[in-house]
Amino acid sequence: MSVQTEWWRTATIYQIYPKSFCDSGSKGTGDIQGIISKLGYLKLLGTDAIWLTPVYESPMVDNGYDISDYYAINPDFGTMADFDELLEKAHQNGIRIIMDIVVNHTSTAHKWFQSALGDKNSPYRDYYIWKDPVDGREPNNWASKFGGNAWELDEATNQYYLHLFAKEQADLNWENPQVREEVKHIIDFWAEKGVDGFRLDVINLISKQQDFTDDESGDGRRFYTDGPRVHEYLQEISEAVFQKYGSVTVGEMSSTTLEHCQQYSANDGKELSMVFNFHHLKVDYSNGEKWTKAPFDFIQLKQIFNKWQTGLNGKGWGALFWCNHDQPRVVSRLGDDQQYRVESAKMLAASVHMMQGTPYIYQGEEIGMTNPHYTDISQYRDVESTNMYDIMVNHDGVSKEDMLAILAQKSRDNSRTPMQWNTEEHAGFTQGQPWLEVARNYPEINAAHAVDDPDSVFYFYQKLIQLRKAIPVITSGEYIDLLPEHKQLFCYARRDEKQTLLCLNNYYSEEVEYSVPPTFSMEKAQCLLSNYDVAESGNTLSLRPYETRIYLIEEC
Repeated sequence: MSVQTEWWRTATIYQIYPKSFCDSGSKGTGDIQGIISKLGYLKLLGTDAIWLTPVYESPMVDNGYDISDYYAINPDFGTMADFDELLEKAHQNGIRIIMDIVVNHTSTAHKWFQSALGDKNSPYRDYYIWKDPVDGREPNNWASKFGGNAWELDEATNQYYLHLFAKEQADLNWENPQVREEVKHIIDFWAEKGVDGFRLDVINLISKQQDFTDDESGDGRRFYTDGPRVHEYLQEISEAVFQKYGSVTVGEMSSTTLEHCQQYSANDGKELSMVFNFHHLKVDYSNGEKWTKAPFDFIQLKQIFNKWQTGLNGKGWGALFWCNHDQPRVVSRLGDDQQYRVESAKMLAASVHMMQGTPYIYQGEEIGMTNPHYTDISQYRDVESTNMYDIMVNHDGVSKEDMLAILAQKSRDNSRTPMQWNTEEHAGFTQGQPWLEVARNYPEINAAHAVDDPDSVFYFYQKLIQLRKAIPVITSGEYIDLLPEHKQLFCYARRDEKQTLLCLNNYYSEEVEYSVPPTFSMEKAQCLLSNYDVAESGNTLSLRPYETRIYLIEEC
């Protein structure tokens, strides 16, 4: 298949976090029937595909990323018949389905792990990573990404198992070929049902260095990130399953490098279709630390975009995104979620959607949903957030007030609040008590208002989706950062032989003048989209607070 004819290169994908999307009844948690009821809304937006975060059987320690049965639907979300109905009706609406697959680890409630626990002779013991104590302590000093050490003791056998995330999420041993065969069977099962693609959770962590030594200079991640056999493993899975079904695949890459991602997403299609990386979402990590309250580094943000846009061009393919179930709401994070909420939500959307890659919209992003601004630890449900609160308040001496301010900026629950559908109680999300408190601004910010307002954030996203399909340079053009050192403006060009596209963005609340370089023929420029009325022309432009403009210049 030609690179230019792969559907996902001009597509826009909508991420659904089912627990918070729509409850068809009064359980207080979202479900598959709730998703089915909103397919018309997603079609109106222009959604090409839905990425569904895990709906498998799970104890829900990590909101579904701890899978106990890969072949069963979690009753909290519905039945397999409900899933089959979703698949059929989505396809009828021209919407593809992408399933989330978590194969770096399973739940400790999975039958494989339950068999392995306490029994060194279990046929499933080698499905996981077990090590003996070293000097009466854990096998090494690797840290869990959720806090604490990454090893948990099985007292019956006096061996530790590895868990890079929660202790209820035991890492699989990909060195074991039987594990890889199991993964192929799992993916084959869903592809046979008609699932169109797969998002692979933390997939670049599946290969660990086998000496499992202490990390004298860090938390161990350099020994398992983009590990020694990861490309071999992905090529094996891709050849056996993904290529067989023509599945679109997107890999979530934790702490990865450009060089590895060029290989993961290479145009030859031997591994994955595209990659998620998170470097641009660490620009508000003070000294690299997530759990701090800090402004974002704007210059660094542009540098990261430039590196990845130019580095993947012609070599690989990236996912474009601001938000997901693990990231705070972008309008609260990088924009102004008060006075300029609508303007900054539109500007942030334009500034990422006009890059090369496949854009992902996270539920509620298209209506400009904000962080909930919780003020008490009792309002949080996320295991990572509550763990870090305990560690930093009770062990590190951080005050409760400071830690709550950090959580209000950084917690994963910021994006997991229920989708705001209308002005009814609990934002129309449920007829019961929601599992997580709804943001208080739902009477003003909701989908019903957005659909009724032709100037809403929703219709701005709809236009961005349409532009990607209509303007070839958005898919194929090279990327040129026009103002890498400017402290307020993010302006870039996309250029091929026939077209030049200019995306001009003011990231702050002060108006600023910009002189477009004379190499761009602004007298021939057409303004395709803006979040303000645009009357002026010429090469000298005044960009208002959080203004964005997208110009197209057709080359003669």
